[in-house]
Amino acid sequence: MGTKLSELQKEKIREIDDIASVSFNQEQKAIAKKIIENTPDSDLHEVFNFITQRVKLGFVFDEAPEVNHDAVSFVRENENLNINITNLENLAGNIEHKLIIGENYDALKNLLVTHYEKIDVIYIDPPYNTEAMKGDGNDYKDEISANKFIYRDKFTRNGWLNMMNERLKLARKLLKDSGVIFISIDDREQAYLKVLCDEIFGEENFVANFIVQHNPRGRSLSKILAQTHEYCISYCRDYKNLKPFLLNKTDKSIAEYNRQDEKGLYREMRLMNGNRNFTRQERPNLYFPLYVNPQNCLVSTQRNEKYTDEVFPINSFNVEQCWTWSKNKIERENDLIVARKKSNGKWGIYRKDYLNENSSLTKTKTILADKMFNNENGTETIRKIFNDSVFSTPKPVELIKYLVNFVLPQSISQSSRPIILDFFAGSGTTAQAVMELNAEDGGRRECILVTNNENNIAINVTRERLYRVINGEGINGESIKWQYSKDKKCLEGNSVRVFEIETHELSLKDLEKAQDLTNIAKGELQKLNPEYDINDELKIYSELASLNPQKDK
Repeated sequence: MGTKLSELQKEKIREIDDIASVSFNQEQKAIAKKIIENTPDSDLHEVFNFITQRVKLGFVFDEAPEVNHDAVSFVRENENLNINITNLENLAGNIEHKLIIGENYDALKNLLVTHYEKIDVIYIDPPYNTEAMKGDGNDYKDEISANKFIYRDKFTRNGWLNMMNERLKLARKLLKDSGVIFISIDDREQAYLKVLCDEIFGEENFVANFIVQHNPRGRSLSKILAQTHEYCISYCRDYKNLKPFLLNKTDKSIAEYNRQDEKGLYREMRLMNGNRNFTRQERPNLYFPLYVNPQNCLVSTQRNEKYTDEVFPINSFNVEQCWTWSKNKIERENDLIVARKKSNGKWGIYRKDYLNENSSLTKTKTILADKMFNNENGTETIRKIFNDSVFSTPKPVELIKYLVNFVLPQSISQSSRPIILDFFAGSGTTAQAVMELNAEDGGRRECILVTNNENNIAINVTRERLYRVINGEGINGESIKWQYSKDKKCLEGNSVRVFEIETHELSLKDLEKAQDLTNIAKGELQKLNPEYDINDELKIYSELASLNPQKDK
């Protein structure tokens, strides 16, 4: 007989037994119990927390959803749900978008057949991992049942991370080499999602963690702080193929070009480098005197009878900085250099920066604080479209337009047909954003949405929203308060082809049935992407095997 266990030791052993075996197998549990049995009560809380840390915080995913090789799932067009497809021949310049209704894991597998490395931008707003999930049985102490794939609650994060892990691995394969993915997320999972994405996309392909002010007043439910922001994590497929994210400057920025000469409008930019790391000691070759002609404010690198006033790059704190241009460049482009007397009586040296087609662009900032990004705008848009709040916390259209626009600006979108994918489509904001961008700049962007039909969201919200913004009225002729602009009531010129995920029982012995299903699948997949080569071999068992979590009892 061993030493008698204390009540606290017994309690901790029971807690170990309660952990699902997918998180702690029997051998690990036995080791943990032995440690607990030999730990005094005074140290037991710390030791217990240490040995269960991998369950609480680690990336120890639940078992991945098992593929059921006795069933296949492929997309199939539902013509009754299509939007304006029948009028396609009458719509010059029509842009066709796609809506796939069903489990997004199965949809992504279908897209891998037709759109492998063809997607330009992915935006997703996945379900945030909240306590509400616990009410659905998502507790880390519950075993996975035979007929339901459980997403674990936020305490362990395992199930939610596993769900994201499986889908993001497929999503990466869909991106072009120059493709970018944006993922909206909040404080609960931002750090964990970042680590997961580092693993899937590679740390070197991290683009930015945008901070989005979604509620300027703060959430009323926040107990301690007024929570005013969320995040949008961004990764690319291959960083070396990524171009700078540029946007049009505001009118205020253009107004900075407030001087003019025979060459046109220009602004004056300080020639002294203001970066405290660029000092005389760090850049001695860029520290030298310039000489000003006080009569005409022109500048020279040589002193003479006209250029008499000597100027060094010394800041207001008497720190010796350096110039941004070398002496040779100043001599070559001397007509761009001017001097201005400052309020303290000293000379400032500036270079002319002329307004041109590139001057109207600026690099995108990582803090998105403009009021157009507030979630209230998304909610108000839904109210106007449906005359009611039919969807909670929809993202604002302007946020997605902003993100898509600096990856796929007008210059790209008019010369090609870039594709934007959202496989957590929700109310369909992404498709509306894409349509509005095209209306604004004449782009040819196409959108693919994927959503399940839980509580009829796909039919009653996602599809209905697309119908209303395209036609300016509800599917049954209902009037709506929303309109695209004063001059343009709706986003006509767009159509939506609607697919549903169709699952068929199929075993490896059903060769004749497999051939029939393959032929059907190929025809449907070609509708999903008309450029898909229908003659390509389709391994229906592996490529379209259904997501069907099953475990032997």
